[in-house]
Amino acid sequence: MPGSSCFVNQYSSGGVNWSSSNHLDRHRKIPMKQTGIECFPVREENLSEMRAVPILQRGSRAICLPEFWQNFPKFIEARPEGLSLDLFPAVPETANEIQGGEQKTHTFYIAFDIDKITSHPLEWAREPLLPTLDPNYVESTQAIKYLTARSTDSQSIYLKLVDQAIEGEDTFFRKREIIDEYGWRHFGDIYGDHEAVFHEGPTPLVSHYNNQYDPVAGFAYQFLRSGDRRWFSQMSELAQHVIDIDIYNTDEDKAAYNHGLFWHTYHYVDADTGTHRTYPKRGRIPPKGIPVPGGGPANEQNYAHGLLLTYFLTGNKLARDAAIGLAQWVIDMDDGGKTIFRWLTRHHTGLASSSRDPSYHGPGRGAANSISVLCDGFRLTQNRKFLNKAEELIRRVIHPSDDPTRILTLKHNGKVLVDAENRWFYTMFLQALGKYLDLKVERNEFDSAYAYGRTCLLNYSRWMLEIEAPYLSNPEILEYPTETWVAQDMRKSEIFLYAAEHAETSERPLFLEKARYFFDYSVNTLDGMKTKSLCRPVVLLLSFGWMYNWFQKHPETVLPGPKESKTNFGQPTVFVPQKVIAKQRAKQLVAAAGLLVMAGIIYLVLKR
Repeated sequence: MPGSSCFVNQYSSGGVNWSSSNHLDRHRKIPMKQTGIECFPVREENLSEMRAVPILQRGSRAICLPEFWQNFPKFIEARPEGLSLDLFPAVPETANEIQGGEQKTHTFYIAFDIDKITSHPLEWAREPLLPTLDPNYVESTQAIKYLTARSTDSQSIYLKLVDQAIEGEDTFFRKREIIDEYGWRHFGDIYGDHEAVFHEGPTPLVSHYNNQYDPVAGFAYQFLRSGDRRWFSQMSELAQHVIDIDIYNTDEDKAAYNHGLFWHTYHYVDADTGTHRTYPKRGRIPPKGIPVPGGGPANEQNYAHGLLLTYFLTGNKLARDAAIGLAQWVIDMDDGGKTIFRWLTRHHTGLASSSRDPSYHGPGRGAANSISVLCDGFRLTQNRKFLNKAEELIRRVIHPSDDPTRILTLKHNGKVLVDAENRWFYTMFLQALGKYLDLKVERNEFDSAYAYGRTCLLNYSRWMLEIEAPYLSNPEILEYPTETWVAQDMRKSEIFLYAAEHAETSERPLFLEKARYFFDYSVNTLDGMKTKSLCRPVVLLLSFGWMYNWFQKHPETVLPGPKESKTNFGQPTVFVPQKVIAKQRAKQLVAAAGLLVMAGIIYLVLKR
């Protein structure tokens, strides 16, 4: 229509649940008043189409935003004088609300001359070509250690469980529709439907997953193994969401929070007006209705490897910067010079190494994530400060002479069991330790730090041979004995695989057999559960389990030992956080001040 005007206004997602409570504003109202789109001029084909990816053209000029409807509200218009795209159009009776630390990245295409790629200008932009590498070639490079081509993997049950994310009746794409995980703030995230299993109510419980256990990396692994672009789209969409929304993009808060990653929505609680900030103001914890606590980003929710892989696969510099930012966050949160206690002591805060409890600085999720992210930061920058900090944290939380029974177990009915509720996450730490050792091998650094970490891994792995069992073999010690525990057992398989690479010849078959046992248990048990397609177990298997095929093909893989055989690593030390030292010194100062006051009073009395 040369010379005439036209526009497309995407008010909402146009989905069945377009008015979901997911879209509550600060007044607890849903701002969208109509479904889908409004078009002018109205055409017959527009009447039933509620989701638009429009391309508008004026002469040789054209404009297209590929994820137009997914990132609503959006408005695009063509007038005789030109084209316009409104990324944050005015919403009637409310406003576009952006919170401190949020940002939003949009990608759109503009043609300034005749498009020589497709006959209709920018038609290609709706679904650009995606270059892929032959998975067999990727495997041959071992650029990602242990990664194998999917076509060579005979573990059919594992592959079937993983594919639930993209095939079947409960894919991650379909999960989005349940709570309408669309709009500029939500698009790309995964619906945490495992949090809704106990929910009763007329509308779905809203829970945002916020990249727990790094599904960005899981999607990248599966894309490289298969070349299937469905994995790539989930990787890139989630990565951009994490970069913009889940990461706290600010320097204006405290060092413990700035540039950190927010937790997922609080367990079994509706997000309400909490958006992706974990702790909804009105949230109540079932079954007693206890108010949800407050807080911010923390070391136990810190995942950067997917962002690293996204950068290497796409060149997206925002992903690189975000991953490095998460690594720097680890250093900053542990820096006693950045807290209010610095006037009393500049000792390390311990925020980078604690897990579950501020006083626990043993093998755990917090230290695991910190070490893993620091390794990623080092890979991206080659700045030694990141690797040095990782080695500092390893020495802080684990020691070759540790007694894991003392640190990790409880007694139940006369049996010694792993304290699953409070210490299960030591497996995350041993996985991170394995990743660190692989990095050292890659760099031919078989030094004392390598010897220290290797000895710790073998010490704990030998202990695991004797005591570890599937979590659900003792369900009575678990608060919620769900399918997630079965998926978490896959971590044990990977630890035994790491140990097998470093073990002496006589021990290697024992570790490989245990790895096989936990792999088989995890996939076979999970396959028989009705809840196997829920978000969290699928996410866990996206990232864990695929390396098993490498060891099936290369069972004799052995890694070098340290250059110098070392058996004496000194005595373990107990880490004391900055806050504890500061409180002790504050009490000492108060006591000293009290003595001075008392001495002054006595002096004045005697002077009379």
